[in-house]
Amino acid sequence: MSSPDEEPTQKPTTDRTEAERGNKWMGRNWLGIAAVSILGLVLLVVGMLQATGLVGVFAPVAESETQQWVAFGVLVLIWVALAGWSWTGISKSNQ
Repeated sequence: MSSPDEEPTQKPTTDRTEAERGNKWMGRNWLGIAAVSILGLVLLVVGMLQATGLVGVFAPVAESETQQWVAFGVLVLIWVALAGWSWTGISKSNQ
């Protein structure tokens, strides 16, 4: 938090096109964060159901339980890569 005698970190915008560009940037980034979060929650639920044995989501793809967990692990790695990619996109656009 800035103290009263320091300059603000960002100047308020008075240009309409700059404000619209900022709004589009914010909407796009928050949509990406929401998509990654929802996908993460779905993977969490699927993992919990898989762990308790209530469902065999990957049974059509993998025969043994180990193969099912490997398929789940691949999905988790894809999710982590997607989260990292969206985070680097947000951090690069802040600069």
